Amino acid sequence: MTYLSSFAALAERYDGFILDLWGVIHDGVNPLPGAVDTLTRLRALGKRSVLLSNAPRRAWAAQASMRNMGIGDELYDGILTSGEAVWLALRDRPDGWWHDLGARVFHLGPERDRNVMDELGLDMVATPAEASFVLNTGPDDLRDPTTLAEFEDVLLACLNARLPMVCGNPDMEVIRGGKRILCAGSLAARYIALGGDCRMLGKPDPAIYDPVLRMLGLEKSRVLAVGDALATDIAGAGRIGIDACWVLGGIHLAETQGDPDRAVAAARAKGLAPVAIISSFGWSAG
Repeated sequence: MTYLSSFAALAERYDGFILDLWGVIHDGVNPLPGAVDTLTRLRALGKRSVLLSNAPRRAWAAQASMRNMGIGDELYDGILTSGEAVWLALRDRPDGWWHDLGARVFHLGPERDRNVMDELGLDMVATPAEASFVLNTGPDDLRDPTTLAEFEDVLLACLNARLPMVCGNPDMEVIRGGKRILCAGSLAARYIALGGDCRMLGKPDPAIYDPVLRMLGLEKSRVLAVGDALATDIAGAGRIGIDACWVLGGIHLAETQGDPDRAVAAARAKGLAPVAIISSFGWSAG
């Protein structure tokens, strides 16, 4: 693991990049410092970039949000979100588990994520007792998104109804505008601990990388994954055999305090070995 003060040196070593969004490109509200400049420079060098996010909403919705932040579509070659993968699985029903979900869905999540259910012929119901499955896209708009205890009652209601859960975001938590909030992965982990049945789509599952690698059209040896979360971004890259760069300015900032030695120790403790560690997705030092 090498600590680098800027992303420029890495850009010379690879032809394609799999880039996380939250914690690398933006914080859910604004672009992170240097990120748009780095995307622009990669584009100018003819490098290929695909955005891979565990966001529990359709790819077009994630793109629209980025446009509002000033991150244009022209800065990257493709995008895949966990929400898009969920939408495709609910449409295509790829195996018996998905087929048996039925069409009556209880949505645990905010209004903005309901596009994951658009145009699928699903019947949205108001309570778990009425549903055949639960779609979990994270904390809803009715409860405090910073504490898991807020969601115990609704998770128990889903469990009592014996609902299989589709989790649209394996992330455990995220930093939004400087505030740490829970993600769907935390709710899913609690549901599983209670005895519930759940499937998640997204990093670090190797299957989520197949379409991304097709978008890049490059050999794995020429691809670098860039992300801020050890359990998803860095672990996922390791599972498919590609190099990874760990950005310290995201979800692990409080843990590592941005210190390279702390970061190396944290990665090794989880059996992970990113090829590079960097403070932020910025082209130049500073």
